[in-house]
Amino acid sequence: VQLQASGGGSAQAGGSLRLSCAASGDSFSNYKMGWFRQAPGTEREFVAGISRSGARTSYADSMKGRFTISRDNAEDLVYLQVTSLSPEDTAVYYCAADRHLSTVAVSRAAHEYDYWGQGTQVTVSS
Repeated sequence: VQLQASGGGSAQAGGSLRLSCAASGDSFSNYKMGWFRQAPGTEREFVAGISRSGARTSYADSMKGRFTISRDNAEDLVYLQVTSLSPEDTAVYYCAADRHLSTVAVSRAAHEYDYWGQGTQVTVSS
């Protein structure tokens, strides 16, 4: 599957953004999806994940409340809504797809994801 993230850009602290990730090349509903982010000089970190149907979601503890992941299997899209942005949210945001059909749980581990998009830059100014 190929993934294309979009929706990043510059934003003011306190604002909101919605990131999108378009999938193509395979049946989207076969994949659990996740969002990760990586700030300069740091490791890539898990933000949120969603099950194949969208019924289950998982968030990094520090992301709960301001981040919302959702998906539209009819349109092959996964979204990440971010509110109350802060400069600490500045990072490249990546969407990723997990093809493991034998498990239901949404993984928080980057190595569990098989396919990655190119990332979209989010820059938040104070």
